[in-house]
Amino acid sequence: MLINKELLKSNAASLGVELNDEALEKFDCLAQLLIEQNKTMNLTAITEPDEVVIKHFADSVSLFSAVTPEKEAKILDLGTGAGFPGIPLLITRPDIRLTMVDSTAKKLRYVADTVEKLGLEAEVLHARAEEAGKNPGYREQYDIVCSRAVAALNVLSEYCLPFVKVGGVFVAMKGAKAEEEIADAKKAIGILGGKIADKKTFTLSDGGERTLIIIKKISQTSAKYPRVSAQISKKPL
Repeated sequence: MLINKELLKSNAASLGVELNDEALEKFDCLAQLLIEQNKTMNLTAITEPDEVVIKHFADSVSLFSAVTPEKEAKILDLGTGAGFPGIPLLITRPDIRLTMVDSTAKKLRYVADTVEKLGLEAEVLHARAEEAGKNPGYREQYDIVCSRAVAALNVLSEYCLPFVKVGGVFVAMKGAKAEEEIADAKKAIGILGGKIADKKTFTLSDGGERTLIIIKKISQTSAKYPRVSAQISKKPL
């Protein structure tokens, strides 16, 4: 056993997320795969087992403290990187229909391999967000879209909201200082067909503050969005 399963279980429980023994076993396996692969690939700067438990695993499953997906809900993790929050969400709820999107093929190969080794199923998509967001196979197809990416909320919303179906939600997983981002993003969110529905703040057991911003999709996103990435970064909505 690599990770402290009780630490993970208690952190998840404090967020209202129950993890069974099978899930805890898979999380332990995931930690081993992540740390081993990280020796030859730059997947994460977080490699100490307790830190992995809190900053990657508990932080990822915190999404389920904000939204409770229906059985077989379609969820998209945009900018998944080394598979966060996607893989922990799938371990916790193997019934979800998960798509993990990233533009870095090397990391996605690790993600796809890891999902298979854990005996799970997910779609792993190598694409730029602004291109996938225009693709009819992905556009407005998801019940929940989530992202732990570091972009500002007004920028992140333009990448993520086009994937959310009307009635679905986009959950931006942020750090402590989210108020300013929310204020700066309200106009962009409205233009893209969304509305801020709720905000949840919590503190992880290592003292790290987190904010989940829940944005409801209330109308279709105009076909002109998302724009190309150069426009999005130069002239955010």
